Amino acid sequence: MHRLFKKGEFFPHPDHEERINRYKQNRKLFLGEHKDVFNKHGYKLKHNQKNLLYLSVNLASIICKKSSDFLFSESPTVSAGRGDNSKEQQALDRLTEDNHMNITNYESALANAYRGDSFYKVRIGQEMHGELPPEIDPYKVIIEAQNAEYVFPETFPSDDNKVRAYHVAVPERIDDGAEMPEDGKYVLNVESHYAGRIEYSQFQLIPIEIEPDGEITTYKIGYEYTDQRHAIATGVNYPLIVHVANTALDDSWQGIDDLTEHKPILDEINNRLSQISEILDQHADAPIIVPTGTLREDANGNLVYNVAQEKVFEVDGKEDVLPQYVTNSNAMVEHAFTELEKLIDLLFTVTEIPSVALGRNDSGTSGSSGLSIKFRMNSLISKINRKRQYYDKGLKRVYVIAQMLENAIGIDNYQVSVPKIKFKDGLPKDEMEQANIYAVRTGGKPTLSQKTAIRELDDLTEEQVEQELERMEDEEPDDEPVDGSIFNEEEEIEGEEEAPEEDAEE
Repeated sequence: MHRLFKKGEFFPHPDHEERINRYKQNRKLFLGEHKDVFNKHGYKLKHNQKNLLYLSVNLASIICKKSSDFLFSESPTVSAGRGDNSKEQQALDRLTEDNHMNITNYESALANAYRGDSFYKVRIGQEMHGELPPEIDPYKVIIEAQNAEYVFPETFPSDDNKVRAYHVAVPERIDDGAEMPEDGKYVLNVESHYAGRIEYSQFQLIPIEIEPDGEITTYKIGYEYTDQRHAIATGVNYPLIVHVANTALDDSWQGIDDLTEHKPILDEINNRLSQISEILDQHADAPIIVPTGTLREDANGNLVYNVAQEKVFEVDGKEDVLPQYVTNSNAMVEHAFTELEKLIDLLFTVTEIPSVALGRNDSGTSGSSGLSIKFRMNSLISKINRKRQYYDKGLKRVYVIAQMLENAIGIDNYQVSVPKIKFKDGLPKDEMEQANIYAVRTGGKPTLSQKTAIRELDDLTEEQVEQELERMEDEEPDDEPVDGSIFNEEEEIEGEEEAPEEDAEE
């Protein structure tokens, strides 16, 4: 068993604690729970700042959603490189449809943006995990998302970027009637996915750190239940867990998320919003100054009012004082709004999201061609292309593993192939512009075949294109071709008729 899981070690292991805490914090950012993430600065704030109403805007969610929208808002095409009726293509279509890969991929990309890591798990099982008999819920290959917080990759000693095994460790409470979390009985179920096999084991868990809400954040591993240890052969040359990084470096398997590096800007945007809100609230209920002698006095000549409650006080002056409200300078408020706008612009600049993608400011697309919009989206397209390379590699591995498992359990007999995955760019299509381009390219030069033009414009398969071309040929008129020589005969006849007229004149 790997060193992460042995008696006396902490769970999660300290080597992975920072990564898992980052997952949890970024998830809160994505869900808009910003105060829980940034409240660590509370001890630095002044008393009046601590009493501010905390106001936040969930820009982190927009950053993550834009990436996943452009990656998988349109489902990619998965092709075996053979005909539509081939067993290989039917297998890929079945795996895609049965596992709702359009939704699975989108959710994976969404979580990948704030975590930096996403994992697919391929297994053989039932949709309802044995709740129904096999006659109703048959065994099949299931592709599902694996929670990244429970995955602990094991790398090769000489290469931290190459994963040898994926350990999926899930703590479980065995219900024994205990009311308090620390009094419950807990076990750690571990699946170790190696190439060709899965090893199962189970350990005792002892709660160490418990949050006020009852969540246990740290355990200590006790003894192992050796009777639960067993292994099975998968018949697949890869681990059944597939990792997809958001983006990554060459010296670590861990991915880089889209939020961590931008936390200071997000924090300052929320702080500036809170300060502006406080200023505007003060303006709405500002104190007023009045000339001396305006307020009521009691029998002893003392003013009958409380400045803090009534927010009014008298001011002595050589000249008459006009009643007026005491407010902050309007210029200060304008500067605060200007800073806020600059911070938001800076955030979207470093996150590579152009204004046209958000509909901000003067980013309207009315009258713009599709090519113009695409050029203005260049920074976001480059960002999506980086992510797409990791998903292309990962999804190919997922489909290969799924095909191997289907062959292993005899669901179908076909040749396992590495699929070709064609991603959509997620941009709105200017169909008129595309039609004009294809018309020019097919207007006399063999730069693009008619079959390719129809397939690209209508997003059809090869077989559908062939059927469309056959229908087009059937609809052409059946008129017999006209022999061009008949026009020559007419010219000769006309020449013979003109000759006698010339002779007559002579």
